[in-house]
Amino acid sequence: MSTSDSISTDGLEPLQHFTSNAVTGVLTPERTTVLAQLADLIAARRRPKSVLRVGIDGVDGVGKSALGDELAGTLRARGLSVVRASVDRFHHPASTRYQRGRGSSLGFYEDSYDYESIWRELLEPLGPNGSRRYRTAVYDVQRERPVRQQPRLATGDAVLVVDGIFLHRPELRDAWDWSVFVRVPFATSVPRGASRGYGHPDPAHPSNQRYVEGQRLYLAACDPEGKADVVIDNTDLARPIVVRTR
Repeated sequence: MSTSDSISTDGLEPLQHFTSNAVTGVLTPERTTVLAQLADLIAARRRPKSVLRVGIDGVDGVGKSALGDELAGTLRARGLSVVRASVDRFHHPASTRYQRGRGSSLGFYEDSYDYESIWRELLEPLGPNGSRRYRTAVYDVQRERPVRQQPRLATGDAVLVVDGIFLHRPELRDAWDWSVFVRVPFATSVPRGASRGYGHPDPAHPSNQRYVEGQRLYLAACDPEGKADVVIDNTDLARPIVVRTR
């Protein structure tokens, strides 16, 4: 691969930054309380000399990235080492994503992400007996180019926080030592995404069929809410509710 065929990660928005207030607004006392509860649950799961892999799942527009940023900030404030990542930096190229057609909901569900690369570059290195040398990106979906990224070395007791859709698919569900499902109805999540410049605000609009129906396929096939360790209702960003824990 030549230099012209790939990019460095310098052009990507850094996940290390605590950026969630741009999405959620004021970090309210209610939201801070939920973040503290999540941090307590994570602390209880940590093991000596072992990276804890945390997945934050949910459909598009529920606030996964914001929650991941906030949770990472809360953990760092407690003195923990955090690796922050997103499956959105492991997309397949457009030729694979749209091989079933640009309107295909099945294609969205089956072909969006490169799970082999997620395991090879991120999850296996930060898993049991892993090298701890990891990468957080292989593809820039905005520029439709592969990404060059030098590997980084995680501490032996780091917490990996990954957000994204489809995290409880068979390809990924065994990756998580602890997981969260963020629950929001499509009637809220789709307009929320549209307010950030992603598509039409009406869930029933034809332009949303690929994405809404693809995520319904996932919800029906994989039951992520039933498999997650924690379920959060994030319909009201200022007042999230912990629905259950286990």
